[in-house]
Amino acid sequence: MAPFRVAVGSLRAPKLEAVRAALSECARWLSPSQSPEIEGFETPSGVRSTPLNRIETMQGARNRAEALAAVTAANADPCRFFVGLEGGLEVIALGVDRRVFLESWVYVLSAEGRGHYGQSGAVPLPDELAVQVVDQGIDLSDAIDAYARSVGIRDDLGAWGVLTHGLIKRQDAFRIATINAFSPFFEREMRAAPAGDLSR
Repeated sequence: MAPFRVAVGSLRAPKLEAVRAALSECARWLSPSQSPEIEGFETPSGVRSTPLNRIETMQGARNRAEALAAVTAANADPCRFFVGLEGGLEVIALGVDRRVFLESWVYVLSAEGRGHYGQSGAVPLPDELAVQVVDQGIDLSDAIDAYARSVGIRDDLGAWGVLTHGLIKRQDAFRIATINAFSPFFEREMRAAPAGDLSR
């Protein structure tokens, strides 16, 4: 089975494994006769290390994907998809009450120039972490390490894993966001499937 190449804008294991896991589930809707071949690249997000709103997080994911397309343009074996992943916060004011949520966003850009976003859902940050990151400007990766009394959380469970006691890890959140971002590309295969047969 010939592969199709997918470039990912990160070298971090949770992000790469998230894309690999997502594509193992949905590659049949993208190209039934091919298997995905994933390669990671270090690409800039163009936004702050912990985005403080959804728009900035989405822009960071898109910037990574578009940077990938530019970086890999000269490759003899072109990529079919470029995947940018970005985690960030969404701050919501409800009257005098402030709620801060961690979200994971993915932007998938095709070689033909079509692009789509996908999101993971959201997990609330405790007030202690929200104050440190939003008000004091501490990077979430540093704040979550101190909160969990550990080092390198983002390369393992991630803040998602700490906040959900391991029920949803960073990789899990990005896997869901990746599937959601790829879903608009399923259209051709879904239209070709017999009525009611969406499980193949």
